[in-house]
Amino acid sequence: MHDILIGSAAWTDKSLIDCGRFYPPQATSAEARLRYYASQFPMVEVDSSYYGVPTPSNSQLWAERTPDDFTFNIKAFRLFTGHQTSPLVLHKDLQQALHKHFDGSPPKVLYYKHTPAEIRDELWRRFIDALAPLRAVGKLGLVHFQFAPWLLRNREGLAHVEHCVEKMAGHTVATEFRNKSWFDGANLESTIAFERELQVVHTIVDSPQGFANCVPLVWEATHPRYALMRLHGRNRETWNIKGAASSTSRFDYWYSADELDAMTPEIRHIVQMVDKLHIVFNTNFEDQGQVNARLMRRVLSGNQRDEGLSDRP
Repeated sequence: MHDILIGSAAWTDKSLIDCGRFYPPQATSAEARLRYYASQFPMVEVDSSYYGVPTPSNSQLWAERTPDDFTFNIKAFRLFTGHQTSPLVLHKDLQQALHKHFDGSPPKVLYYKHTPAEIRDELWRRFIDALAPLRAVGKLGLVHFQFAPWLLRNREGLAHVEHCVEKMAGHTVATEFRNKSWFDGANLESTIAFERELQVVHTIVDSPQGFANCVPLVWEATHPRYALMRLHGRNRETWNIKGAASSTSRFDYWYSADELDAMTPEIRHIVQMVDKLHIVFNTNFEDQGQVNARLMRRVLSGNQRDEGLSDRP
């Protein structure tokens, strides 16, 4: 299993902490929780970086609180990936610069192409600076760009992906598309070729099918060293649910051993093509991500005995 790193997307979700099943009672601080998580899994995906640009000091703490061989995948800031972004999540000085640019009346929602170039450039600089402490000690894995569902495979969409990769020069970028246009018909081969040309890591996505904001499960490796699989669950009933709890409901899913076992031949094939395969469970209700990750570990090792944690509560 040294060539497969399995973990979850985030380790501090409120429902994970509140359920009381994953963390021991004494793990009551941020430091204690990260240390415990890192004793159970070799990697994690940081999702807080999607909601706001992290700080170098946070990255430094993450580096100090984890083993030498631990890996952090970092999710790209939402403005970069084409998502609507509140100006309130920007640093205070950038909020002030935005007010000045728009003569005191900035938009309530920002999109990348409407954000002043100088503010975009500064956000890129700060984002990259925040990753530096992890990179310096060899704990930075993939920088994951999960693009907005409305980013289509057209001239504008291709150009934006190229732009993001250029901005992240020197880092290993993973791309995840969320619009089926990227893989419809002949576009499938063209998109894989595009990712190979950019030398980015194609994201193998497991999610419900039949929605415009879902892509098929494409078993390909486009980077010579890394492959990435992200599992979002298969909850069709809640995939596009609206409302405050939409994110948690969308990814509310317990994988079965049979479902994961069916993927093992393709996973083994991908592993033969790269040095490392990262498998990230984005199922995020209570301890689903950790339970599913442990189950995947048992399935891939051919050992499905109980590890002290049931497959589900």
